[in-house]
Amino acid sequence: MLNEIDYEKFFCEIAGRLNEADDYGKVADYIPALAEVDPDKLGIHLTTIEGKNYAFGDSNERFSIQSIAKVLSLTLALKILGDEVWQRVGVEPSGTAFNSLVQLEYENGIPRNPFINAGAIVICDILVSNLEQPKLELLNFIKKASGMSNIDYSSEIADSEKETGFRNMALANLMKDFGNIHNDVDSVLDLYFHLCSIKMTCKEVAQTFLYLAAGGINPITNTTVISLKRTKRINAIMQMCGFYDEAGEFAFRVGLPGKSGVGGGIFAIHPEKYCIVVWSPKLNEVGNSYKGIKILEAVTTETNSSIF
Repeated sequence: MLNEIDYEKFFCEIAGRLNEADDYGKVADYIPALAEVDPDKLGIHLTTIEGKNYAFGDSNERFSIQSIAKVLSLTLALKILGDEVWQRVGVEPSGTAFNSLVQLEYENGIPRNPFINAGAIVICDILVSNLEQPKLELLNFIKKASGMSNIDYSSEIADSEKETGFRNMALANLMKDFGNIHNDVDSVLDLYFHLCSIKMTCKEVAQTFLYLAAGGINPITNTTVISLKRTKRINAIMQMCGFYDEAGEFAFRVGLPGKSGVGGGIFAIHPEKYCIVVWSPKLNEVGNSYKGIKILEAVTTETNSSIF
């Protein structure tokens, strides 16, 4: 089916239709470094497991991937600890905002899943406990998984998040009080802020996460990133929890596992077929790219490529 579709022409048609529609949302201006991003940027990139690439718009411009990177930190934590990870964080949809304190206190400091902020902070705590040089070793893992040596943290974005990350500090300290953060809170948050600061292009994101479409192996580099069993688990969690408290709506409209970030990026996986990435900085009310979801809904609906 993929070979029969001119995806680049298709993406152009979808973008044209969206240009005629209302463009809701706003950039994540609560993070100062993200407030400066051009809200009209739009990039799309699809990479197949055979290595074919289809691009549109600003797909080669780097953007802050933000919470998309949480999939990579989870992957590394699972490689290190395996199922022990699930003693510290759950696998259920949150049903509340990604930075909710109320739910976390109610559930005694155990985050609902590894993709809300509290859950990703716990994953960073696990990495701090198990890596001698957490920032360096996490970045090296990402470079190896992606097959790209030029991936890096953005110190500007990390510093910007640190200056305004009071809610994340509160989440970490609350979990520390419950005994679910084992290391110094500042050290854990430093890793978390750097994780979220990583910048990639749509093409780079697509290649990086192709391992989730190919049973844990990045077919571009022929590198085993994680086992088939854990690939299945990660995809399942993305399907249920990858879009904050809009995960059900995304599954209903798009029908693919994926993950969003407040930098305006979304990637989605069609197992055994492709990884598709959309970047459009304007976010809806729950923090997902407004146009990104519209584009992915059109792609899976009009090509009959949902997993359902």
